[in-house]
Amino acid sequence: MTDTDNTRPADGEVQAPRRSRLQRLMRYIPMVAPVLLWAVPCWVLLYTGQHWPLPAALAGTALFVLGLVAMPLAMGRGHGRRQQDRAAIVGDTLLGGSWVLFTWSVLLGVLLRLALTVAGVGDGQDRARIVTWAILGTTAVLLAWGYAEARRVPRVRRLDVQLPRLGAGLDGTRVVLITDTHYGPLDRAHWSERVCETVNTLEADLVCHTGDIADGTAERRRAQAVPLGTVRATQARVYVTGNHEYYSEAQGWVDLMGELGWEPLRNRHLLLERGGDTLVVAGVDDVTAESSGLAGHGAHLDGALHGADPDLPVLLLAHQPKFVDRAAAAGIDLQLSGHTHGGQIWPFHHLVRIDQPVLAGLSRHGARTLLYTSRGTGFWGPPFRVFAPSEITLLVLRSPHPPTSP
Repeated sequence: MTDTDNTRPADGEVQAPRRSRLQRLMRYIPMVAPVLLWAVPCWVLLYTGQHWPLPAALAGTALFVLGLVAMPLAMGRGHGRRQQDRAAIVGDTLLGGSWVLFTWSVLLGVLLRLALTVAGVGDGQDRARIVTWAILGTTAVLLAWGYAEARRVPRVRRLDVQLPRLGAGLDGTRVVLITDTHYGPLDRAHWSERVCETVNTLEADLVCHTGDIADGTAERRRAQAVPLGTVRATQARVYVTGNHEYYSEAQGWVDLMGELGWEPLRNRHLLLERGGDTLVVAGVDDVTAESSGLAGHGAHLDGALHGADPDLPVLLLAHQPKFVDRAAAAGIDLQLSGHTHGGQIWPFHHLVRIDQPVLAGLSRHGARTLLYTSRGTGFWGPPFRVFAPSEITLLVLRSPHPPTSP
């Protein structure tokens, strides 16, 4: 568990301007990124000393130009107004493939070439061609492995979490977290069924879904989401919205989850009672709800805690980890979040960290608040997970107080 205490104003003052500059830079990435993703590998693989025959060089260049043109067009058709699933699959796959190819073109194009030069392997052309085949081989292996990782049922990650204010009667409470299922263009109804079957083997007291159920409206992705209705919990199944719900008629998802037997915690709470002790389980809308224009939607922690006994421990569901600043200020005991996907495709996690305080796992914020950030259960967009495995999380809540003898 890492300590990310945010109470030191001097550090905050230094990092705030730096983060602001990075966020401004991020605005230009959508314009520049597609060109870099395709132009850099094209240059490294074809024009850095390989001396390929002219037909091979022209054919390779044509493939890169085709990718550069096809990717934004397909993503526009797939995720824009037309919402064409086949186009989305093509565009997302090209995006993931080009990211991996770009990454390893840069890394191997520099490091492997340097190593071969130091070792005196071959002449310039030989080294350039070795680098090319190494990049292509590494990319192919990582994409095949990453696709398998993205499509499999996540492994269960288990951990104990001690909450100092948790009563002895609640010791051993089993909380299962799923998040970022992202039902989408690739039909994963069967995958959804298997995920729910796995959740049901964990004998949870409380099952939480912290948002980003799908990419698309509830009506469109209903078949993939329906298995969530089979999830079992002895106490409650609770859900909060993620940012992707607000791209796809969020109220429809709130209504569907209610229909499936889940409790949408839209800036409200419920009480979980066990062994004579009580845990407040609260939830807030995603922070993007505030600018969604939907009436009644917004992240309001005060509303979520209204009427709750301030002496009781609080478990808070909030989609994005960065909500932890508000949670820590309110003295929340444990916040559960998703959103980051753990970066999903390495090394994208470096960009995620610009926007979020934590990438994955358990971290401490302020004097009391713990945050658990899941790497997510599904995947967004590109059907790949590279060095960022998905997860179903089982958190066993522990009390520091010994149980009372009968």
